[in-house]
Amino acid sequence: MKGEVFGLLGPNGAGKTTLIRTLLDLLHPSSGNARIFGLDSHRDSVRIAQRLGHLPGEFAFGNRITGAEMLSILADIRRADLGHSDDLAQRFRADLSRPLGELSRGNRQKVGLISAVFHRPDLLILDEPTSGLDPLMQEEFLSLVREEQTRGCTILISSHELDEVERVCERVGIIRDGRLIAVERVADLLHRAGRRVAVTFGDPVDLAGLERLAGVSSLRIEGSRAEFTASGDVDALVKFLASQDVSEVEIAHPTLEEVFLTYYDEKRT
Repeated sequence: MKGEVFGLLGPNGAGKTTLIRTLLDLLHPSSGNARIFGLDSHRDSVRIAQRLGHLPGEFAFGNRITGAEMLSILADIRRADLGHSDDLAQRFRADLSRPLGELSRGNRQKVGLISAVFHRPDLLILDEPTSGLDPLMQEEFLSLVREEQTRGCTILISSHELDEVERVCERVGIIRDGRLIAVERVADLLHRAGRRVAVTFGDPVDLAGLERLAGVSSLRIEGSRAEFTASGDVDALVKFLASQDVSEVEIAHPTLEEVFLTYYDEKRT
């Protein structure tokens, strides 16, 4: 969907990079086809490339060439203005004057990000975009993603950093063994997974009654403290707690990682 930030989730070997390389016409499918902007990813690959920015999982562009030289080549190919690249270099504190082979992993990644974004593409495909970046630059990257989305750019992010996917993506596709097994809104995933709740009671309480309540699962009891997951209709739970002497309640939303792992349960098909 135009202007959407979409996440691809899956462990190493699930097929995320293979999917991206197929979309970019770097791999050819044994059957079927892929389309971007309504164009065939193989037959119309040149037209697609003019409107697209890509950061591969392993960014490499030769060791002797400088970042500035690389961007100049890309600007000529794309017929783009280099002015935005200077702004991005300042923003990400990237040294474009040094050969890429002399840069650390994180500094090469900064140059790679600039090369993907500087021409203001209609679509960004980013494979592990924050790999090697320090926390400050990771935050800067997330701010850039939001700005590009506001501009109308569509963004596909493949990442192991589930926290950053949760923060910027509206929907995610979960890949398992080369298959797309689910496409969900992040908010829906988190809501369906339930909330993690910890309750400390002031007086002795019938905790067995708590276990029997609808929506309560994974109950663990230590003394007067009960920890459990609450999902679905929690009306009965709220009424139960209101009738008790409760000294402390902690409620936490599940992380996207916890939700994601349920899709890799061996019992699921």
